Amino acid sequence: MVSVVIPAHNEEAGLAALLARLLDGAGPGEFDVVVVANACTDRTAGVARDAGVRVVETETPGKANALRLGDEAARVFPRVYADADILLDAAGVRALAEAARRPGVLACAPRPVLDLSGTGPVARRVHRAHEALVEPSRGLAGTGVYVLTEEAHARVFPLPDGLLADDGWVHATFGPDERVVVPEAASVVRPARTVRAHLRRRVRVRLGNRQLAELGRPVTASRLGPSDLLRLVRARRVGTVEAACYLAVLALDKALARMRRGRPVSWGTDASSRHS
Repeated sequence: MVSVVIPAHNEEAGLAALLARLLDGAGPGEFDVVVVANACTDRTAGVARDAGVRVVETETPGKANALRLGDEAARVFPRVYADADILLDAAGVRALAEAARRPGVLACAPRPVLDLSGTGPVARRVHRAHEALVEPSRGLAGTGVYVLTEEAHARVFPLPDGLLADDGWVHATFGPDERVVVPEAASVVRPARTVRAHLRRRVRVRLGNRQLAELGRPVTASRLGPSDLLRLVRARRVGTVEAACYLAVLALDKALARMRRGRPVSWGTDASSRHS
């Protein structure tokens, strides 16, 4: 058995798709699935109950709190933590659980597959270029799913109140030799559909990284620049138009960050990428 914890705030459409994909082909009692409906005003809890999984409801918003509640209800290890707006199948969960049982592995994640349907032309090119850049050094963040062994869980939980980037927190907790990306498992991720939505998400990324640094777990990803992108263009892994779009949006993001410096910032859920 593998436990799967899914925090969900107003995610009835995405959650229905995830549970249908996850439970299709799963054996009786194979997965211990717990959906935490936090501060929902839609049918998120009802969708989970209709699918036959366990449900925890809370009026308190916030993903960190939802993850803690789901974690308390989960029964076994390894333990999968999945966002409600991604897609993951039973075979992927099995591959992740198998990887988590290897000697020395404490945490793992699937490889992300971008669903770019409905994405604007510039945003689509930005996402493709970004994926090509980060793929060689990918860690546990940005896939919508991570898996913890019991030993790893003791390092990660309890999550700090108000944590913005739980996947970044998990990634920063383990060294490169303790975490792996499992190519046999894939999570389908829907990135921001528009450049505007992408820039809004960048606000969240900066806030999350700043918070992780303040909490003593800074993100130490390798810095990627134009020279790395140029190498990918020369290797024909990224097109010149994709590279130009990526650099233009990157410059805009940096300019907006400078303009907002010192001002209060806020972020919210990006509804543009939700499953319809």
